Amino acid sequence: MIKSTLKEQLHPRNRFRAGYDFRLLIAGSPALAAFVARNTYGDESIDYANPEAVKALNQALLKHSYGLHTWDTPRGYLCPPIPGRSDYLHHLADLLAGDKAEIPRGRSVTVLDIGMGANCIYPLIGSSEYGWRFVGSEIDPVALRWARKLVAANRAVAGLIDCRMQTSPAECFKGVIKPGEGFDLSMCNPPFHASAEEAAAGSRRKLRHLGGKQTRATVLNFGGKAAELWCRGGEMAFVQRMITQSAELPRLCRWFTTLVSKSTHLPRLRQSLREVKAADIKTIEMAQGQKKSRILAWTFMEPINLRSDKARGDSLN
Repeated sequence: MIKSTLKEQLHPRNRFRAGYDFRLLIAGSPALAAFVARNTYGDESIDYANPEAVKALNQALLKHSYGLHTWDTPRGYLCPPIPGRSDYLHHLADLLAGDKAEIPRGRSVTVLDIGMGANCIYPLIGSSEYGWRFVGSEIDPVALRWARKLVAANRAVAGLIDCRMQTSPAECFKGVIKPGEGFDLSMCNPPFHASAEEAAAGSRRKLRHLGGKQTRATVLNFGGKAAELWCRGGEMAFVQRMITQSAELPRLCRWFTTLVSKSTHLPRLRQSLREVKAADIKTIEMAQGQKKSRILAWTFMEPINLRSDKARGDSLN
């Protein structure tokens, strides 16, 4: 059994805060055993620069902790770190709870995941952990088909997740939302980079940090597809567009949220939110190891309505 120190940066409800028990993980997912070895500290671990090892670990974690027996990603698409992805959802649960002690659970809570990806990781974890209902949007037809396959294969959550095609890359909400539909939360892990070259450089830096051998195939496998990694103007432009579009549909969600990878973007983004007259703006810090990120959250609802009134949706006609 691995003797890991407590990962105090992770959310208190994070199932992986105490590290991984590889003995238990391998018992439920024997394929993981081929990738586990002692590291330089004498602890059991995997080579995080090996995409197949990371995928095997993810499959074992999702099966053991969430009962998700079927999970995979197509070659070349992002393979996300499970602890960090679950942290976003735990912080959203706290955001919804507000000053109440009880965390909202069950299918009455509805969440929109903008750009869910082929891995469909937020809907799968969120529906398993909290019983929430999800609508996931995706502009990539291959990723959409893969996500739908994952949902159908995990019957315990299949009835809680609706995967929808977004035909316009410029739209965050219109095109996937049905008239009169409303959500408690929206969430997004936006493309960080402004170009394919910048995204490739980021993948190479990641591999250097992990100490892995950089072959072209490995970089591509870690790199992710274009829509997952970059867009014109990068993260700043994407989130600015989301802010503008949220102001056009202010009652669509009780809370609009997105990850922001670069803290230097926050002042400008918060100014944009003040300009569209957001009623409240919050920044929630997150960290996993040396990687730091934050959630930017905003609402157009006044506090009395935010506590008592579920989002009713805006007319999309």
